[in-house]
Amino acid sequence: MDNVTAPLRRDIAEQVTARILDGRLPAEGRVNEVRLAAELGVSRTPLREALVELTDRGLLVAEPRRGFRVPPLDVDEARRLYPLVGELEALALRWTAPQDLLGLADRLEEQIDEMRAALEQGKELAALDDRWHALLLSACANAHLMRLIAQTKPLLKRYDVLYFGGLDRARRSIDEHRRILAAIREGDLTEGARWLVQNWVNGAAYLGQNPR
Repeated sequence: MDNVTAPLRRDIAEQVTARILDGRLPAEGRVNEVRLAAELGVSRTPLREALVELTDRGLLVAEPRRGFRVPPLDVDEARRLYPLVGELEALALRWTAPQDLLGLADRLEEQIDEMRAALEQGKELAALDDRWHALLLSACANAHLMRLIAQTKPLLKRYDVLYFGGLDRARRSIDEHRRILAAIREGDLTEGARWLVQNWVNGAAYLGQNPR
């Protein structure tokens, strides 16, 4: 992958990832490289290198002489990945200095209140949930762990788009966020990590139920 600079490849990969997650590149659909390159305003070479990178991440499947396609939605795989992401985030939480987490507490609480207000107004919560988790982990200084989390979480986003909208899950998730925050304020990162894992495990329990 020496033909293009890393920043350009990352930018293309992010744009293709967004198309996978929001369904513009649908599950089991083939990637039309000519059309996609034209949409993104790039040549085929950097696009192909980005597609290879996304294949390594599991967001695409490469087929010899047939190009790339988006993998099918696999609820069983998602049920395995949700607890994995929970454990990774819990590790990042435990590896963050308690005083740094306390410095985030007020902003975390504000975002929880924003999620509650959005729920009462019937708005989508998935993006707000992403923002809360990103803030929670923002003070973790372990770059390798954070990179692993960033590479793994997109594999779940297609499922969140389908299943995050249920009121029961949303209310439960907000309550779990409050429990995590309470543990942070009390300086009990073991308890906070336990609820963080539970938050992801409970999310997996809704897979396959009433997709939108």
